[in-house]
Amino acid sequence: MNANVKDGAERTLDAPDLFINRELSLLEFNDRVLEQARDTRVPLLERLKFLCISSTNLDEFFEVRVAGLKQKAELVNSPIEADNRTPSEALRAISTRAHELVAKQYSTLNNELIPALQEEGIRFLRRSEWNQKQRAWLAEFFEEELLPVISPLGLDPAHPFPRILNKSLNFIVSLDGTDAFGRKIDYAVVQAPRALPRVIQLPVEADSGEHDFVFLSSIIHQHVGDLFPSMGTRGCYQFRVTRNSDLFVDEEEVDDLLRAVEGELPSRRYGDCVRLEVAHNCPESLCKYLLDRFLLSKDDLFQVDGPVNVNRLMSLLDTVDRPDLKYPAFSPRLPSELGPSGDLFAEIRASDVLLHHPFDSFLPVIDFVRRAASDSRVLAIKQTLYRTGPDSAVVDALVEAARAGKEVTVVVELRARFDEADNIELANRLQAAGAHVVYGVVGYKTHAKMTLIVRRETDGLHNYVHLGTGNYHPKTARLYTDYGLFSCDDALGNDVHEMFLQLTSLGKVSGLERLLDAPFRLHSAIIEKIDREAENARAGKPAHIIAKMNSLVEPQAIRALYAASQAGVKIELIVRGICCLRPGVEGVSDNIEVRSIVGRFLEHTRVFFFANDDTPELYLASADWMDRNFFRRVETCFPVTSPALYDRVQRELALYLADNSQAWLLGNDGRYTRAEPVGDEPPLAAQKRLMEGPG
Repeated sequence: MNANVKDGAERTLDAPDLFINRELSLLEFNDRVLEQARDTRVPLLERLKFLCISSTNLDEFFEVRVAGLKQKAELVNSPIEADNRTPSEALRAISTRAHELVAKQYSTLNNELIPALQEEGIRFLRRSEWNQKQRAWLAEFFEEELLPVISPLGLDPAHPFPRILNKSLNFIVSLDGTDAFGRKIDYAVVQAPRALPRVIQLPVEADSGEHDFVFLSSIIHQHVGDLFPSMGTRGCYQFRVTRNSDLFVDEEEVDDLLRAVEGELPSRRYGDCVRLEVAHNCPESLCKYLLDRFLLSKDDLFQVDGPVNVNRLMSLLDTVDRPDLKYPAFSPRLPSELGPSGDLFAEIRASDVLLHHPFDSFLPVIDFVRRAASDSRVLAIKQTLYRTGPDSAVVDALVEAARAGKEVTVVVELRARFDEADNIELANRLQAAGAHVVYGVVGYKTHAKMTLIVRRETDGLHNYVHLGTGNYHPKTARLYTDYGLFSCDDALGNDVHEMFLQLTSLGKVSGLERLLDAPFRLHSAIIEKIDREAENARAGKPAHIIAKMNSLVEPQAIRALYAASQAGVKIELIVRGICCLRPGVEGVSDNIEVRSIVGRFLEHTRVFFFANDDTPELYLASADWMDRNFFRRVETCFPVTSPALYDRVQRELALYLADNSQAWLLGNDGRYTRAEPVGDEPPLAAQKRLMEGPG
């Protein structure tokens, strides 16, 4: 047991050492993603993709989480999480762990991926490796593509340090001599053109291989002297600054949320600085100069041996046509339940239908809305949209339905982080088509994923619903695992109808029969169900909890799980990302196992199982067990009542719990170890097994 964790009998379930810091837990998830880049069982170009994902994840971590902590440290530097760290203490721990992660990223790139790619004929050529024809071609590229758009800026009182765009590629150049006006200038800044790719492919006619590449930064380094013709350059070093990218909109003070969010978007590019990345060979004096300009400390400095924007290497996956170095092609299956009749509504009315994406195709979801748009018996369509992408077949169908004169109501969440611009565009498009568009509830994000179709049939009006754990986004439906349920159940349809009334009219829901909704009933219901399992265990009745989610943070839910473990409840948690619960603490969480699955697809399903003596309950949800999901978002949690679908989800949960290839087990020290087959146990990867057929 971790020496820092005391025995369960010695303190209450509020003890800070029972809670893992959420930011450090998120960094541990990023480490698991990075491990995919180091796993030689993963195809080579996919390993490069995982490296890029880990870089992108870390960018967002600094843009949002670190930025928020810095603000809190400046305002009120007191503990804000259950682990009782102050923001300043958390920032120091984050800096240490983040520096370890960044060093591991560049070691993986330089020592593992680049050599492995070179063996496959995919080369990143350094300046010292360019042959004469390559040098000539790159010089011409610089003259024609770079020189016309680069604006080098010598720094003096008339040319102050420029505003640096968030995450843009820049160079700090140290100079010798005087400029054309006889002035001595020590430093200059060169900003790389945003429109150009960061990796340039060399043509075969330049005596290059089919897949030879040069970093844009190398081209600028080589020719930086051409930008200062009357001066000498002593050094040129790339750098990148990360800024606070969370939007601030005072929702109580704005009249039009769409215009307010739209107006705030440009400020994201120039928020407060939170991180500085520079080349590893940048002199200490220049690092200090940059830190001073960006009002950052040494803890915020990351010196890296390679491109400062590793995530831009993702472009190689589209550029390099090597299927043998990628995952085998996979086509999602069309569910047999949606059979040959061609009448989607008849199939759903006959029985509930469950889709598990990406193993099951997302096309039936699109078809559901498309058919409703063209069906003369459909009177109304209501849908929530959180993330859909800029070119959405779902939005196309909603536009078609509105133009056809149907009552179309869409709840668009404008504040879906980093998708705000796309959501503003689709909101405007829907309004132009005649749809009723609302932006949810002030102070609460609408995170629920639900569609309601009202259809007139021979025996009256019927509600057809789709409820999901993920977004109405065709692209992510191929990359994320999510459940989607079609149903014509009267009680479920009435509940969804009530929730849409609440979102549009802001009236109080009279009482839901099947759904558990946030921010009203979900949290208390989850706590009650955990407590009920504990009571059953104490009474000697069957007691078991399985919960699969993306993040487990909310302290009261964690304390309830600890109490249930103490009562003897077997608790199996599958938590992909952040987990603040500390398993394996003697006398507290002995009966709790936490595992994380990291594989080809991003695990995104939320599934909650409660044994409930002899009447088990199984729920799917849009919500994780976090404060924001329970209390500051509109969420849905819906039951699986069909025996066949219940059995299917249980079988699929069993696969995840038996995974010994892509699973990571959380120890009570907050670190994860990879699960391995034991003895003669065959390897089992849940995602791979689900690709072969339903659980």
